[in-house]
Amino acid sequence: MRIASIETVVFDLPTTRPHKLAMATINQQGLVLVRIRDEDGNEGLGEASVIPHYGAETVEAIQLVIDRYLAPPLIGADPALLRNVLATMDGVLKDNLYAKAAIEMACVDLVARRMGVPASALFGGAVWDRLPVLLVLGAGDADKDIAQAREMLDRRLHDRFLVKLGNGDPRDDVARAAAVKKALGDDVRVHADANQSWNEATATWAIERLEDAGVAIVEQPLPRADIDGMRRLTERFTIPIMADEAIDTVESAAAFARVRAADAFSIKVTKHGGMLRTREVASIAEAAGLTLFGGTMLESGVGTAAFAQIFSTVRALDWGCQLFGPLLFADTITVEQPVYRDFQLEVPAGPGFGMTIDEDKLAFYRRDRAGQRTAVATA
Repeated sequence: MRIASIETVVFDLPTTRPHKLAMATINQQGLVLVRIRDEDGNEGLGEASVIPHYGAETVEAIQLVIDRYLAPPLIGADPALLRNVLATMDGVLKDNLYAKAAIEMACVDLVARRMGVPASALFGGAVWDRLPVLLVLGAGDADKDIAQAREMLDRRLHDRFLVKLGNGDPRDDVARAAAVKKALGDDVRVHADANQSWNEATATWAIERLEDAGVAIVEQPLPRADIDGMRRLTERFTIPIMADEAIDTVESAAAFARVRAADAFSIKVTKHGGMLRTREVASIAEAAGLTLFGGTMLESGVGTAAFAQIFSTVRALDWGCQLFGPLLFADTITVEQPVYRDFQLEVPAGPGFGMTIDEDKLAFYRRDRAGQRTAVATA
């Protein structure tokens, strides 16, 4: 089995509602689809989705990096040798983790499809067939957030929620999170995420009040580089502190685990540079006795299925996952759709990620048909 072609397509999906985060408000999400085919015409799918201002990469840059730098040296490579694939890409460019993740993701899907097994089988097998799904309450208004949460509870889609903080006065943010938690009651888990927006003094003040309000966990309160501050907050409070932006590479995960600068890690396939490296980060956390949360960059059905496959192999996924992207988007590019039922996402049974492309939908949502580029093996 050899890689014969690598194709990238940038596409945009509209959202059903404005999605307000600390760093941006999203009305339309840009994504990069990667399609890898072998010499027999078998296909594997990968995807990279970027939340504005979360990291350094953009969908346009991801496409260029793949087309010009990463795809050409991989033509003729064996997609089953994932470490070799990663080593080849690392030898060409440093970092660019989202681009590398999308390619490796497509290799995993291709290999698992050819084997006729779910992608999770390549990483030790699934320990979960369903994943609890948390919804980000992105209205930025307590009453609207509460109304949306109650609707989701009635529809049995979500029974755990995350309130985004850090985009305004900390006093208002804390009051909003406390109001949401009070309205939803003790049986509903509420997370809070500051997205690196606070300094240590503000975080100390805010976390004390969030803990008193019954919030379950606080995600990335400090800038990613402040490992000492994160350690002090983790030591100070009973409420768990989660690291997200600070944990990207295996090395950063090891550094946080070594000094216990967090109680939990948020893992994301594109953030870590692929499924294999995501599993390595999870293993570091598990070995250190830390808990895990399956995060999202707002993927479509392709990325959601891929993330679900690797998250299903993580036994310490105590905080569930955040794979609500397909529920946020007004449309899809896949024939199959992720199944959400009784507050959980059903892990696709495969083979591979269990997703195929709806060619008409992709043609409609692709950003520029002339922007499609393909690296193909030459005779």
